[in-house]
Amino acid sequence: MMTERQLHILQAIVDGFIQSAQPVGSRQLSKLETVPFSAATIRNDMADLEELGFLEKTHTSSGRVPSEKGYRFYVDHLLEKEHLKKEDLGRIRSIFNDRLLETELLIRKTAGILSDLTNYTSILLGPDVKQHRVKRFQIIPLSQDSAVAIIVTDGGHVEHRTFHVPEQVHPADIERMVNLLNDRLVNIPLHELDARLGHEMARLLERHVGRYGEMFSSFREAVSSAHDEQVVFGGMLNMLSQPEFHDPDKARQVIHYMEDAPLAGMLLDLGKEGIHIRIGSENGHLAMEDCSVITASYTAGEGRKGAIAIIGPTRMDYGRVVSILDYLSRGLSRELGRLL
Repeated sequence: MMTERQLHILQAIVDGFIQSAQPVGSRQLSKLETVPFSAATIRNDMADLEELGFLEKTHTSSGRVPSEKGYRFYVDHLLEKEHLKKEDLGRIRSIFNDRLLETELLIRKTAGILSDLTNYTSILLGPDVKQHRVKRFQIIPLSQDSAVAIIVTDGGHVEHRTFHVPEQVHPADIERMVNLLNDRLVNIPLHELDARLGHEMARLLERHVGRYGEMFSSFREAVSSAHDEQVVFGGMLNMLSQPEFHDPDKARQVIHYMEDAPLAGMLLDLGKEGIHIRIGSENGHLAMEDCSVITASYTAGEGRKGAIAIIGPTRMDYGRVVSILDYLSRGLSRELGRLL
């Protein structure tokens, strides 16, 4: 069990290392007004904290740095949310003041501003689009034998699917098919689209659209494929500016992992509410052992959920990031609730 003084010293060391990226020594701490102890007393407590596993000693300095256990204790028991500056609040509010019409635009702008504000990498996972409802179908010919099917949803999500068009199909047939789709399938959830196309539209098209068979089969296969998950990165290369990732191999491993990992699982179990912090080995992959991932969920109307994540070094400014994510997730929930 730590003493109050040891708690105070541990917090000062974590805060100091977050700001400087340099090991923190006893003399350095003794000069702080917020640490009213002698250098000898601090040195003894630092040794005890190291023995308890909360601090580590580097080879290049007599100072100490937080261990993964130290960061976890700090996050769980000592973390204080930062009061955001007016400029930061203004930038976050600017996302919502634009009254953007599409969720993709809102999410992309959010990812960019979030990475700029933190200087870390941001990842946004959009609401589950399978729950979106169809708002409009459109088909645009690309060539004599291909066209692109466009599906716009009630949440502003837009999907594009290219499909084959047989030579003998007349443009008027395509127009009739689009009119029937918009007449019969608007307002159905995307996850019901394939079933409704098979049960309802095939018979209808057979009566009203000439040579519909091959074209409809190709169209149905295209639009019924897995619907895109809205995953947006911001500041992917911000990792390179952090001292921990000046080693190109280490930076490359982290970036490749973020690009290739199943993001929904890496980000957050969307069944959980609030802010969640994973530190180092808690991320479950060797490439992420020097990283922390802070996530927040948001809602998007009718039970739809998404997630925001910040990825940075374990020496992350936790108080600032938590404050930004908390404020931003609440704002996204309000704005997407309005859009959806």
